[in-house]
Amino acid sequence: MREEEKMSEKRYVVELDMEEREELKNIIQADRMSIEKRIRAQVLLMVDQGPEGARWTDEQAAKAYGRRVETVAELRRRLVERGFRGALERKPQVSPSRIRKLDETGERELVAIAKSEPPEGRARWTLHLLARQLVIQEVVSSISHETVRKGLKKTSLSPTVK
Repeated sequence: MREEEKMSEKRYVVELDMEEREELKNIIQADRMSIEKRIRAQVLLMVDQGPEGARWTDEQAAKAYGRRVETVAELRRRLVERGFRGALERKPQVSPSRIRKLDETGERELVAIAKSEPPEGRARWTLHLLARQLVIQEVVSSISHETVRKGLKKTSLSPTVK
């Protein structure tokens, strides 16, 4: 299949106007800009099919910038569907990657336990004892001592605070 036939089959064609081209050039030249955003701007400039565009194929852009052809095609799709900003910026996360074990209520419970008297035969609470006590009191179904440490670190009750 010839190159012209491939280009005519593209579903999402990038045609930038002068303002968009200038903005992309400014992003590329900016001092404080993430590498990924800079590369996305460079790729968009190269795959621009407009009269002033470089008219590179996805394969050429992918090879030049160390990306996969599918990544370049996805960038073109995002430009058409979500607009100029949507193509350059990362999509905001809808929900957190992990659900927090200790919410505000859980952290208050943790502090209350840590301030209470330690179990009999102990001079002070350990992170493992605190984790076990949170499970016993059914604040959480399970929790690691490391999560307890991070929860205490937010307060003055951290084991490292003198």
